Amino acid sequence: MAVVVRAGAAPLWWAGVFAAGVGVLAPGITGRRIGVMAGAALFVVAAAVASYARRKRYLSLVRSAARAGKHDVLQDRAVTVRNWRLGHRWWLLAAFVVALVSAFAVPAAGGMLLAGAGTGLRLKAAWLGRRERDGEALLWVRVDWLAANGGRPAGKAVRGYRSTGIAAGDAAPGGARRRTAALV
Repeated sequence: MAVVVRAGAAPLWWAGVFAAGVGVLAPGITGRRIGVMAGAALFVVAAAVASYARRKRYLSLVRSAARAGKHDVLQDRAVTVRNWRLGHRWWLLAAFVVALVSAFAVPAAGGMLLAGAGTGLRLKAAWLGRRERDGEALLWVRVDWLAANGGRPAGKAVRGYRSTGIAAGDAAPGGARRRTAALV
């Protein structure tokens, strides 16, 4: 489940960093100094909002997580990330274009806002990973519920999470890729 939260973090972060870098090149209406200062404030606010949004809903779903049954359809980390990014590619592209265009008014602010949202999602995934480690269980969202909810892991269509052992699947707690030890 943290995989879904983490899936949007990297594209938002990199699009934001690139848009902020390009945005610094244009002087803009407000000037670079004001743009970067406003961008820094937006970065902090976006990171906090993305990190703390809907935590009560996540906690209630985590507490009510049921053991995954044999009829529950759970998918691999790579498939989940690919599906989420493909389903949201136009929104990500639109956000990137808006961040680039906003650089002509307030340099770097739009890009730093995107990067802050990506950072907040990464922090939320880390928070969920700590919950998974504490409970010694990976949390999953059923594929049909996730698809019915537009890729949101804590939306209305999600009635509960499923849990498996900590070693199940190809994801580590927090949605990171599971590292396998090399055999020597």
